Amino acid sequence: MERDDMTTQTTTQTAAIARAATSTTGIVAAMAAGLLLLFLSGYAQATILHDAAHDQRHAMAFPCH
Repeated sequence: MERDDMTTQTTTQTAAIARAATSTTGIVAAMAAGLLLLFLSGYAQATILHDAAHDQRHAMAFPCH
């Protein structure tokens, strides 16, 4: 009887650790992608990036100037 309890406990702990690792990986990946986009758009000289951001701000009813 004890052997079954130990197996269930180990499986539950492993699943919880896997979920936490997956969640953390997703958060880190999203933050890295956001920072990369912010960095690239901040230093880009193309007016296309400015115009795209400008149009999006108007679409969201956010003041831009």
